[in-house]
Amino acid sequence: MSRGKPPAWRADLALCAVSFVWGATFIIVKEAVADMPVLLFLTIRFSIAALLLAAIFGFRKERVPIGPSLRGGAIAGTLLFTGYVLQTFGLRHTTASKTGFITGFYIPLVPIFGALIYRKAPGISEVAGVVLAFIGTALMSMQGDLMSIRRGDMLVACAAVIYAVHIVVLGHFAKIADVASLAVMQIATAALCGGLTFWWADPGPVRWTLTVWVALGVTSVLATAFAFATQTWAQKHTTATRAALIFSLEPVFAWLTSYVAAGELLTSRALAGAGLILAGILVAELKPLRWGVHQPLSDESL
Repeated sequence: MSRGKPPAWRADLALCAVSFVWGATFIIVKEAVADMPVLLFLTIRFSIAALLLAAIFGFRKERVPIGPSLRGGAIAGTLLFTGYVLQTFGLRHTTASKTGFITGFYIPLVPIFGALIYRKAPGISEVAGVVLAFIGTALMSMQGDLMSIRRGDMLVACAAVIYAVHIVVLGHFAKIADVASLAVMQIATAALCGGLTFWWADPGPVRWTLTVWVALGVTSVLATAFAFATQTWAQKHTTATRAALIFSLEPVFAWLTSYVAAGELLTSRALAGAGLILAGILVAELKPLRWGVHQPLSDESL
């Protein structure tokens, strides 16, 4: 999708844009799934996005090896859809605040999984940044009773594990596969998974309201086609750990969107959490702490 190797900050900025889109669309998605089954919504969303990406990238003249893109897209797309399903069904049996907190576990899991798979630990600045970002996510999400464990909590915890694996897997294949083909295959696989499950796993009435149409349009184009194509390209030029750190900005953008759209104010604890997330990203970016030889962002270790 680009010639040569772009500066690392461009990949980071692209992931920030993805985090903003995901955080900003949380409100409309929450309203839309009140009018139609979740799996049907996801199936339509992924299907539209897959068709859009195929139309954009299907007319390229150059021929590229398709094998790694097919394998990576099938694996990443299946993981992506599974994570969405587990998190969504888990949300039905637990609170939104606990869902946000538990999902945040993917942040420290990404460097752990990356280290286990590639047998190379991240730098100390990255570790410190991950810890700060995770604590910040917890502060932004924790409300009410977080100690009791429900069935929904376990489902969301499984989703967090899946999301972490997805980031690591996508980062691996993005470096060896054609980025455009990989992006198309990932979303097409997620759409196929939805098409095979929505009609029996989550049946229910549909109300084709304006909110549903707007949500499908926005999430298909921006939160899926643009977001996941951009994520795939960015993870070709950065590490999985850095991607997870930047994605921790999603709740910050969600809070900001809620404030602009609904006047929802941040509590002092949420403000502290947002500050820690930003601090974590800055620590990982500026690298004030080091052990051994620091690996460059383009290194495939993470």
